[in-house]
Amino acid sequence: MMWPATHGAVFLAHVGRVDGASPRLTLANARFGLEPATLSVIGNITLLDPPGLTALFCSHRLPAELILPTYDLARDLRDTGVPVIGGFHAPMEREALRFLMRGTQPVIHVPARGLEGMRLSREQRKAIEAGRLLILSPFTATESRLAAARNLLVGALAERVLVIYSLPGGALEASVKQFLAWGMPVWALPGEANARLLQWGAAPCDPGAL
Repeated sequence: MMWPATHGAVFLAHVGRVDGASPRLTLANARFGLEPATLSVIGNITLLDPPGLTALFCSHRLPAELILPTYDLARDLRDTGVPVIGGFHAPMEREALRFLMRGTQPVIHVPARGLEGMRLSREQRKAIEAGRLLILSPFTATESRLAAARNLLVGALAERVLVIYSLPGGALEASVKQFLAWGMPVWALPGEANARLLQWGAAPCDPGAL
């Protein structure tokens, strides 16, 4: 069943220009060059505004030694109320989202697709109505190959970046290099798997340090 865009507290709107719509959108414009793109939004755009908004990333394939630390990290993010933004597409990103949706902090989901005709789960609908989930996208239904652009947008909107794991030579690694070039604080789970990121200037983030 499709969720009507105008039902209750849920809406589908377009921010005509990012300048001035939100402090974070203005920052994303400077970093990412969004202007004059429009954003499709389901939920309350002010969920972007709380301090400490953290971008969460993980490559699709996660080394076994990082699985348990990832679950600990997701619980810590939830229990400490850290606002989180992400694409939540990779398997462990989806697992982290499952933990976050049980919390109370703002969660911003940026899918690598347009929002037209997007199906929302009951859990998503409840979170949107409760004012704690925002879904946004700058893409249209006809665009494709959007994951890299989506990752850059997620980072551009955030205050800091947290990387569970980045596959060496992968698309996410290229995004992390850009975040570091922007001068953003970048954290990564410690360990040999993320040694490259730590050498480039990412700070180790142990579960419990949030």
